[in-house]
Amino acid sequence: MEYRPLGSTNVLVSSLCLGTGNFGRSDAAPGNWGATDEKEAFRIMDAALSYGINFFDTANVYGNFGPGTTGDSERIIGRWFAQGGNRRERVFLATKVSRVMLDNDFDGPNTRDGLSLWKIRRHVEGSLERLQTDHIELIQMHYVEHRTQWDQIWEAFEGLVRTGKVDYVGGSQFYAWELMKAQASAQKRHFMGLISTQHRYDMTSREAELEAFPCAIDQGIGILLFSPLRRGALAVDVLEPDDRPLNDETVQFIETHRPQMTEYATLCHDLGHRVGNVTLAWQLAHPAVTAPVIGPATVRDLEELVESVEISLSDEVMAEIDRIFPAPVGHFYGGPAPEMRPLSWA
Repeated sequence: MEYRPLGSTNVLVSSLCLGTGNFGRSDAAPGNWGATDEKEAFRIMDAALSYGINFFDTANVYGNFGPGTTGDSERIIGRWFAQGGNRRERVFLATKVSRVMLDNDFDGPNTRDGLSLWKIRRHVEGSLERLQTDHIELIQMHYVEHRTQWDQIWEAFEGLVRTGKVDYVGGSQFYAWELMKAQASAQKRHFMGLISTQHRYDMTSREAELEAFPCAIDQGIGILLFSPLRRGALAVDVLEPDDRPLNDETVQFIETHRPQMTEYATLCHDLGHRVGNVTLAWQLAHPAVTAPVIGPATVRDLEELVESVEISLSDEVMAEIDRIFPAPVGHFYGGPAPEMRPLSWA
């Protein structure tokens, strides 16, 4: 396994981060979130440690199937930690806060996506209980919060850091200007601010190359990639499909990009590597990227994906991937840089 510093922290984490969004209930439809039961989740986490993966990512809302199930993924991880064997000590643990928890009457009128000091404190305490730990290495904001002043948000996270319940703070889906606004506010408070942020980044979604990635490099912010394989779509070999189930969203993505996916699969065949592994190797080649957050549903998935860290793509191969999946046009040449998502005040 390869290890990289997470932003400016000088903490080395594995260049593949184990995502746990699939951990949930056994009756979920194959190919959908939550389709990995607890027994297989335990096997995946044990295998991840054996491969040298020390970076685990979860969220308080993973396993959100309805009232009474909120936080199921964190509970599974907590029960895995409770088995002992230095499992907790060997993991750099990341979770998230911001989204709606479905427990009945938990937040009352505040049952909505968003952040406040009140909500951050309550939700982090809940995560600590479910995860059966007294601290979290990295707490991440699931989304940017536009309704709350940064001073109040930093007040919440600073308190958690000062009391030892949290080590570091990260974000997710921030624009470059939002990263800078967060860092400027933290600097005024003499607080470290964001040390990481999560982004959507793959061959078909490369807008982060224009502003977010250069900003992150400049500010010493590590980049983690959520859903780097597009729910498995960018791991599908359209020339030799296997028997793993795909949900409707993934099937639609493949059909939309079938000409490119066909050329890409041909390139991967020529290289002698699995499609998903080439995708991860291409992402890891970007200097801004610390780790893609992979979400294996089975141990078999994990065993295949770890091979990606051993792949080095030549300049010629990188140029061919650029030809198949063209890079975005810079704003100096083609108008404003596209934004990743619309702002929402709902």
